[in-house]
Amino acid sequence: MSGTGNGATRELRMREIVEQARSKPARFRDAQITMAHGAGGKASQSLIEGLLLPALRNDALAPLGDAGTLSLAGSALAISTDSFVVTPIRFAGGSIGELAVNGTVNDLAVSGARALAITLSLVLEEGLPASELRAEVDAIARAAEAAGVQVIAGDTKVVERGHADAMYACTTGIGAIDPRAQLSPRGLAPGDRILVSGSIGEHGMAVMLARDEFSLEADIRSDTRSLWPAADALLAAAGPDLHCMRDATRGGIASVLNELARASGVAALVKEGCVPVSAAVAGAAELLGIDPMYVANEGKLLAFVAPHRADVALAALRAVPGCEQAADIGEIALEPPGMVLVDTAFGGRRVMDLLAGDPLPRIC
Repeated sequence: MSGTGNGATRELRMREIVEQARSKPARFRDAQITMAHGAGGKASQSLIEGLLLPALRNDALAPLGDAGTLSLAGSALAISTDSFVVTPIRFAGGSIGELAVNGTVNDLAVSGARALAITLSLVLEEGLPASELRAEVDAIARAAEAAGVQVIAGDTKVVERGHADAMYACTTGIGAIDPRAQLSPRGLAPGDRILVSGSIGEHGMAVMLARDEFSLEADIRSDTRSLWPAADALLAAAGPDLHCMRDATRGGIASVLNELARASGVAALVKEGCVPVSAAVAGAAELLGIDPMYVANEGKLLAFVAPHRADVALAALRAVPGCEQAADIGEIALEPPGMVLVDTAFGGRRVMDLLAGDPLPRIC
């Protein structure tokens, strides 16, 4: 009994520490940019909320969704922009070209918008073999065709040898917001079920294995794909009872849950044993000392659905190719506000906070 009491006391103290830290307004005080500022964790949060948002003074940026919205000639549109700096540019299951298309399409999809067109800018390093460039252009074309989107404009720049890792890709996408979508990063409500569209961590681990830095061998392929079919199925099944969607890229599902819990002022309660993770990803993550919940995905989304529509939404999601392992992994609660708690496989409970550093840099 005393051990149980001590565990409860530690958990309460940890909550108090996290709550105190989060109650302070975000400030950007770093003397220089580090890799952690691009990881989607605490450093990224301080950069965005402590520097970019105050400087731009734009209320439209405040919700920090995956896309901005505007109305043009009576049409509701979503716009998203992104940059891709993954290294190496090719890895099991995908490449930078596919990421550039799918990542942009997916930011629109989880905002409730079907992609209409994208623009693409390429920054090429001097010395890049023409065969590699041709392969990426072909990958872009195939991914765009599969996603049902057109590349309508672009730009190409070349920098000196050693000033880029082969190539970088920058995109902007525009999509038509589906009339069924009533989504908001602040739309989470107590009782909402948390659905994930499939097993997590494949993309980040596939990129890490492609770097061959750890002498690990595993059959892991990136999950990069268009998420519009999944978003479309959820909108059809749940309609207005689908409160929010996010694709779990940098920082994995852990970062997404923290961002949304904080934005909505609610708690996310996750059952670790319900989160689908392949044996290969789990094994590689354990060897590297990384929690799969923090590992990036490029073809998985989180959906937050009212409890009375969750079963129907989950069934619809599992019927989408590539989403057969979709699962209900937890729920939204009132307490403790702004925090994510995980019920572990061992019967305990822990706080799952934003990462302070960047264990997997340059994975998208």
